[in-house]
Formats: sequence, structure tokens, C-alpha cells
Amino acid sequence: MKQAMLKGANVPLAATAVRAVLRWTPGPGVPSVDASALLLGSQGRVRSDEDFVFYNQPRHPSGLVRRLALKRVAEGMTDTIAADLTSLDASVDRVVIAASFEINNGAATLDLVRDLRILVYDAGPGAAEGEPLALFDVKPETGEETAVICGEIYRRGDGWKFRAVGQGYPTGLIGLATEFGISVDEGEEEGTAAPAGEEPAQAAAARPTTDPSAVTTTVPPPSPPFPAPAQGQVPVQPVQPPPAQPAYGYPPSAPPAAPAEPAYGYPQPASARPAYGYPQPAPAAAHAPDPNFRLPPQGPQFIRA
Repeated sequence: MKQAMLKGANVPLAATAVRAVLRWTPGPGVPSVDASALLLGSQGRVRSDEDFVFYNQPRHPSGLVRRLALKRVAEGMTDTIAADLTSLDASVDRVVIAASFEINNGAATLDLVRDLRILVYDAGPGAAEGEPLALFDVKPETGEETAVICGEIYRRGDGWKFRAVGQGYPTGLIGLATEFGISVDEGEEEGTAAPAGEEPAQAAAARPTTDPSAVTTTVPPPSPPFPAPAQGQVPVQPVQPPPAQPAYGYPPSAPPAAPAEPAYGYPQPASARPAYGYPQPAPAAAHAPDPNFRLPPQGPQFIRA
């Protein structure tokens, strides 16, 4: 087996076409690995969104870069990117090989993947399955990588070379792709990227029209205060609600209070009549005696001897 490369190392590729194979050991709790490729120009960015080859767009329009089907081998599971290097357009300077991870239809991190490595094989005419041209073990660095650039195939003079990269992204495949100029709409991982210069169909359908002639405004008629009676009917006067009654179980409003009576044993209010046992008012004074009044003569029986 060829010796594994160190991160950042590079080797020449003596081949006209290659297969970049991502291989890992499956098992309970181990995410699946999805291989993808980005065709970059000399500025390090894609020329259009068609330069993104992944599970929802598995074939480049040129047919020269393709994503193959998942495959089980003796060493585990594989997902493969095939590239015909000598036929690629001269504007393609690099082919980046990336991986993203998924478990139970959700994003997963690289540290959950067992024995992930990238192997580059000669896929030219007449090439036999044998030792890989390059081999690199992809290992996590932060434990938060949900996508990673495993390696890149780049031009060097008249030939091509492979570099071991191992650069992780915590933002998943979308975050990785946008770093290289891919336009990603919402739900990109569930559909293909919109072609460069075109608006996604979902966004175009949701965008409101700006043509004033296409906009109509409906004003509802004002509601009458009372429904109009039908012809021949006598208008019904609204019935006034009865006065509110006290709720059941609550005391009714109190009647007017009667004049308070003095309590027994307490002083009674003043009266013109004298109270029993209290001094009576003095009677009117008697007339003065007449000084000229004389007793009549007394009889002999009243004369003292």
C-alpha cells in the first residue's frame, strides 16, 4: 500500500483521467459521506454554478467530471468523483474534491466518520485497478467540521498534481460551496443550484409583481348600522335590554335604610315630656296676697276665753 501523504503535501499525477475515491468504515452511528467537486478558474472561483458537481447535480455539462454511485467494497463504503483531466477546458485550473456528512437526514460532523481517506487512482484507458497514485487520511481538527476539502487536483505546467488539503468547514456543504462563488438559494441541499444569472423558480414565483396595471384594489362597501328591512316588512325596533339583575347567590342591592332607633339602655332623644324620676319643672309662681284682705268675724265658739 502506498504511504499516506501529509497534510499540504503534493504528488504529480501521471494519468490522463483519475478517480478520486472517498472511503470510510460504516457502522452504527457513523454518518454517510457525500463526495462533491468544484471546477475552479484561475481566480479560485467557479465560472458558473454548473461547475458544482454534487449529489443533486452529479454530472458536469461537459460530461468530463462526474459523481459515481455509492459502492460497498471490502474495506468499507466509497463515494467517487471521476475526472477526465486532459479534456478539461483550459479555463479550469483546479478541481476541488470535497466531502459532506449526513446522518438520519441531518448534518453530521467529521469526528463521527471512521477511517475517512481519499485515494486517487489512474482511470485512463487501459489502466488496471492497482495501487493508488495518492492517498491521504482526512482527520478532524476541531470536531465541528460538517464539510471538508479532502484534496485538490490542479494544473502544473503541462500536467496535473494532487495536493492533500484537509480543510474543514463548520457551515456544511453550502458554506463550503459559497466560499468558491456558488449561488445558493434556500433549501439548496434539497435541490440544484440556480444557474448563474438566473433566478430560482421558487424565488421568481414568490416575488410580487411590479406592474401597476396588474394590481387591483378592492374596497369593501360600508356596512349599514342596522340591517335594512325587506320590502313589505315592518321595521323592528331594537329591544332595550332589561336592567341588570344581581347574580344568583349574591346579595341584592340594599333597600333604603329606616331611621335609626336608639338602642335600649342608651339615652333617649330629648322630648318635651319630662322623663320618669327626673325633677319636674317648677310650677308657675302664686299671686301675691292682697294687703287689704281681712278674715271675717269669728263665731263665739272660736273665741278663746
